[in-house]
Amino acid sequence: MDARAEADAIAVTWIGHVTLLIQIGGLNVLTDPLFSQRASPVQWAGPKRRVVLPMTLAELPRIDIVLLSHNHYDHLDAGSMHALAQQAGGPPRFLAPLGLKPWFAAAGLPEPLELDWWDQTQIGALNITFVPAQHWSKRRLWGDENTSLWGGFVIEHADYRLWFAGDTAYSPRLAEIGRRAGPIDFAMIPVGAYAPRWFMHNQHVDPVEALQLFNDVEAKAAMGIHWGTFALTDEPIDEPIDAVPLARAAAGVADERFSLWAIGETRRLR
Repeated sequence: MDARAEADAIAVTWIGHVTLLIQIGGLNVLTDPLFSQRASPVQWAGPKRRVVLPMTLAELPRIDIVLLSHNHYDHLDAGSMHALAQQAGGPPRFLAPLGLKPWFAAAGLPEPLELDWWDQTQIGALNITFVPAQHWSKRRLWGDENTSLWGGFVIEHADYRLWFAGDTAYSPRLAEIGRRAGPIDFAMIPVGAYAPRWFMHNQHVDPVEALQLFNDVEAKAAMGIHWGTFALTDEPIDEPIDAVPLARAAAGVADERFSLWAIGETRRLR
């Protein structure tokens, strides 16, 4: 990959789970950075990475912006955040949901820009909107449930828009993302960690719901994320390989419009 994409080029690299390097508008954007071996508050227990990292933090280009969807341990990893804050050339700009400033302060990290749903900010040539998700937040055993927000991001450069959904369950209300922040040219939608449904349906979409969400927001193309990296729930981590094509066919979506990538794969979108 290039250390810095051309100003008019857009490239996405899937590092695994929900960590993506998005090179757009001449800037390097990283979503929910998780480079540790476990998605856990400790590195001696908890869900362990099942695949080799395609790149280390040291191998990343300098990151300009970090987008954080919420505070769960498989999305907000303290070790990765500290490493990014200490990168050569200075820390990136951290964008975080409302209510996460206290965590940053306690961790000794630079203050983030907190965003409420539909808040927008301009960084360089990018317009970034924090958009809703159907989820929740909690980082401690007790005392902090839903005290910070959760959501996704729409990144706009010129006439191109990408939507990073973060973690979300299905809600027809999320179609508003397409109406208010669209049209969405490329979406990054979770397709894993969904079983058993009686427990997970209020937290994570399954592949069928991911395709419904894709159609609801009227995205032009998408990739599936949040799978193939950590065993977080009951289904096999590679089940989306079979489940997504079935859901795609049932939804009447062409194969090339909703794809599954290999971990470490980079695709140029424009």
